[in-house]
Amino acid sequence: MLPQRVILGIGLAVLLIISAASISLDIKARSDAIWVAHIPEVLNRIADARLLVRRGESAARGYGLRTSEDFLSEFEEVRDGIGPAFAELKQQVRDNPDEIRSLESAEDLARRRLDVSARLIEARKANDAGAIDAMFASADGRALMRQLNEKFEQMISDEKQLLAIRTANSQRTGTVLISIDLAGASLILLLMVALIREGRQLETSLTASKAANQSLEAAVAERTEHLLAAHEGLRRSESVLKNTFQSMAEAVLVIDPKGEVLLSNAAAERMLRYSPGMNVQTLRSLSHVFHADGTTPMRMEDMPATRVLRGEQFDEQEIVARPVRGTGQAHLVISGRPLRDKRGAISGGALVYHDISTSRDTERRLREAQKLEAVGKLTGGVAHDFNNMLTVITGTTDTLVNHLKDRPDLRAVASLIDDAAERCAELIKHLLAFARKQPLQPYDVDLNRQVADIAKLLRPTLGEQIEVATILSKDVMPVHIDTSQLANAVVNMAINARDAMPDGGKLLLETVNAVLDEADIAADPEVKAGAYVMLAISDTGTGMSPEVLERAFEPFFTTKEVGKGTGLGLSMVYGFVKQSGGHIKITSEEGHGTTIRLYLPPAQGEVDPIPGDSEGAEGGSETILVVEDDALVRGFVISQLQALGYRTIAAHDARSALAVVERGEPFDLLFTDVIMPGSMSGRELADAVAARRPGIRVLYTSGYTDDAVVHQRRLDEGALLLTKPYRRPQLARMLRQALNGAAR
Repeated sequence: MLPQRVILGIGLAVLLIISAASISLDIKARSDAIWVAHIPEVLNRIADARLLVRRGESAARGYGLRTSEDFLSEFEEVRDGIGPAFAELKQQVRDNPDEIRSLESAEDLARRRLDVSARLIEARKANDAGAIDAMFASADGRALMRQLNEKFEQMISDEKQLLAIRTANSQRTGTVLISIDLAGASLILLLMVALIREGRQLETSLTASKAANQSLEAAVAERTEHLLAAHEGLRRSESVLKNTFQSMAEAVLVIDPKGEVLLSNAAAERMLRYSPGMNVQTLRSLSHVFHADGTTPMRMEDMPATRVLRGEQFDEQEIVARPVRGTGQAHLVISGRPLRDKRGAISGGALVYHDISTSRDTERRLREAQKLEAVGKLTGGVAHDFNNMLTVITGTTDTLVNHLKDRPDLRAVASLIDDAAERCAELIKHLLAFARKQPLQPYDVDLNRQVADIAKLLRPTLGEQIEVATILSKDVMPVHIDTSQLANAVVNMAINARDAMPDGGKLLLETVNAVLDEADIAADPEVKAGAYVMLAISDTGTGMSPEVLERAFEPFFTTKEVGKGTGLGLSMVYGFVKQSGGHIKITSEEGHGTTIRLYLPPAQGEVDPIPGDSEGAEGGSETILVVEDDALVRGFVISQLQALGYRTIAAHDARSALAVVERGEPFDLLFTDVIMPGSMSGRELADAVAARRPGIRVLYTSGYTDDAVVHQRRLDEGALLLTKPYRRPQLARMLRQALNGAAR
């Protein structure tokens, strides 16, 4: 018999052979298992490809029925996605030439089917009914789709058959592996029997081996416990990192040296419109990219991905991305870091995108608010003194024009001065309107009636080449508005519309009840959500470019020739609507006209009668106390009052006016400037005089409306204000209204 140790050696050799065979079969079993797990993914991608083609066919059919740009965009998206979808499938089955050929055949059928849909779309765009009927009659698209479905079904059947084969192989391999493991276990038992026979001789060694074995088992158990704990910690860390990465507000792209996207998060899909399968080149084609100014196109070498793959590390590179299709733009700040391998060579790059569109929009609105505030301060600073001077100029030129009837040459000069002064007054009024510093006298009025009256005035004003039409909703609520300012606003917009229609066109005035929700007013914090009455003014003119549209309400901005406009028309409308508590929107497209929508506040009560001019004689014989700090204006007013038959008492400030009252001099009306030097304003003077002489009547005048008788840009209840500059008829009318009205 062979020595027992030789038997043990042979047994160990056989055991090693069995172990090697077991390992080999185990590897094969794992490989089969991987393929078994891989085939369902291939089946899912085949189903996705079939669904993608059906989406394209459905989008083309939807466009044919409704001619909607949304269906056209979806069809283009499908055509762009066919190539990447089939490329991914080919990559999945790259080890199977037969499947590659089947995929290429299916891709060819899919493209031919989408080409048929594309021809249908083009025929629909051209309204070519004959071509559409011919295409439906030929049924090429259905035949191709049927072939494609058969191809997909064959591919799915092949994959399922392959799945069955792989599964059967895996099961057979598992059975053989179990048999080998059983044989190995049997051999181990035999070897143990041999070892037991030799146990007496090796008792001492066995005891030592047991001790070593126990120590090793303890070490293995401890190491296994540590490994399990480390694995669990790694799993938790991976989960935290993955969730954090996907929930980041910043978009992240990790790319390889060829621009292929290796890793992306959900924010990239929202912010950059990234879709899985896109590379950097495809992503760039979706938008026009500009530098931070939004106007300078960005060169390819300055693009963030190009820079990072060049090895540059950068932070806060600002770009403006404007979509090729659709509206809206994004202001993005990008940080980039190149990725390097262990040799230092560039292996890719990481790009982090932060959307600052909201902050840039806030900055823009802040600049506009600051601009408005600056214009308001400038207007307020000059309006008072400027209107004082204009009061004297306009009043004097009125007198000159009336007294130079026999001198036509001098009368023409006086008329020129008068026209220039009137134009200056209008400019000041428009500036005050834009700065929201004009006094409003709002009433609850029927908007439809006001619009109808304005439309009648517009027809002769705009000329026969402009068709003026109205669409007035019958259930429109009354509005709370200053009717004269509304008329001025509509006339300004109508004149702009006429200038945009040099060859004639149509001007449409529409009224309708409207509701603004939180989404409508998100860009304008001054506006409150709720019910409004909308007045829309639309034209069929040349429209505005996006650049012009952005500056449409800016004061002094105009696209007209020098001398053809002041650039204050729309800015006046903007200020009037905002001051009235409303909202204004403008939409325009070059070649397709412009629509301006005024959202006006609804009335709280019934429609009020609008007061007309005061009746009675132009002048009177009452005594008027005139309080005016400007000597030129004071002299002019006194001369005009005396020419109207009134007796006058003059005072240059509040103190001298109170001295007249204290002396007991009689007068019927206090005619006072609101803004005067000293510590007492015109309103305070009127209160002081009323305390001494109850029932006294008061008429205020001012060249600047941001004063004591105007609150929230509206006249106080019962206050009468004659704004400068004014002419003699306006002065006479307001005097009679004040003298004939209720006492203070």
